[in-house]
Amino acid sequence: MLAKRVDSLEASPTLAMGKKAKDMIADGIDVVNLSQGEPDFNTPDNIGRAARIAIKDHLTDSYTATNGLVELKNAVVAAAKRDYNVSLLTDQVVITTGAKLALYALMQILVDPGDLVITSAPFWVSYSEQVKLAGGSFKAIVSSDPQFKLKIDDLNKLEEKPKVVILNTPNNPSGAVYSKNELESIISWTKTNDVYLILDEIYGKLVYGDTVFHSGLSLESLVNSKMIIINGVSKAYAMTGWRVGWAIADVSITHAMTKILGHLTSNPTVVAQYAAIEALNGQQKSVETMRKSFESRLNFLYRDLSEIDNISIPFKPSGSFYIFFKIDSKFMKKNNFKNTNEISMALLSEEKLAIPSGEGFGMPGYLRLSYAKSEAELIEAVKRLKHFFN
Repeated sequence: MLAKRVDSLEASPTLAMGKKAKDMIADGIDVVNLSQGEPDFNTPDNIGRAARIAIKDHLTDSYTATNGLVELKNAVVAAAKRDYNVSLLTDQVVITTGAKLALYALMQILVDPGDLVITSAPFWVSYSEQVKLAGGSFKAIVSSDPQFKLKIDDLNKLEEKPKVVILNTPNNPSGAVYSKNELESIISWTKTNDVYLILDEIYGKLVYGDTVFHSGLSLESLVNSKMIIINGVSKAYAMTGWRVGWAIADVSITHAMTKILGHLTSNPTVVAQYAAIEALNGQQKSVETMRKSFESRLNFLYRDLSEIDNISIPFKPSGSFYIFFKIDSKFMKKNNFKNTNEISMALLSEEKLAIPSGEGFGMPGYLRLSYAKSEAELIEAVKRLKHFFN
């Protein structure tokens, strides 16, 4: 008999949808796969070269420190100085096998059975399951804010004080970006109430229009703080397969994370760490090139989707690379759809279009579309959506 904790978990809906779509493509079916948050750009050549040199020079043959190469931690420290004019210590950085593992390790060191963890809906699919694995209680607040952002009023209405608050900015799946004032108010609330604050900033370099991204690093010292920053190379550097992320926090937190990681991975994959060093220290032009491309796609896609019957977009996203749109309830009732899970599966079977439903993100009635795909694929996706919803 399997452990009971497995029965309580929900499989990742984005990964499950992505696998199904890829299986169909492998069978020769013409599927447009917009299910996963994966840039369609190649990892920049300078990063690949650095990895090959590390292998050739036999730098990748042995274990590293559990919490990562000191050279990579130094690169994270240097990037914080360059991007936000913030000085960090290397001991405040823990390198992990993807940002997802950094979040998992955090839940293991922060959350005891019964502890409450709060975030806003919609939320990234793994937050809830990682809290479950730690034995905690997870609550997603559906805010009255037009962009679903967590507000101080939402926190003040809680009947139970949380142990942890998670804020994802830019947000997956909504694309909302918190302003400086909004972040400062939540940071202040968590400090006053002695609550841990996790800021998931993995999409921080992907913001559009007049939007300015504000990192928690530039707003609050992490020394003797309960604020933790999560980031990685997956999104900004098109390195999803390399699996390198990190947490930045007070040393009491990073040392506890290192204890957990020592029994999970021993250390992140060494060649990927050398690639990440080059990503952070090398040329940054490719990041801006990719960001501009995403912004162009967002602009035409937002326009075209807004013209489709029976769907509505609550607001134009300011960051990440997703559009989270609402399905008209009358359309669902007329066509006998009980939920958006059924619509998502119908789109895949009838239109060969892979888009995950809002249920996995804690907000039924919505679908999430990733525009981290080529313009040709997005144009075809719009055609298929029009055919289905019109």
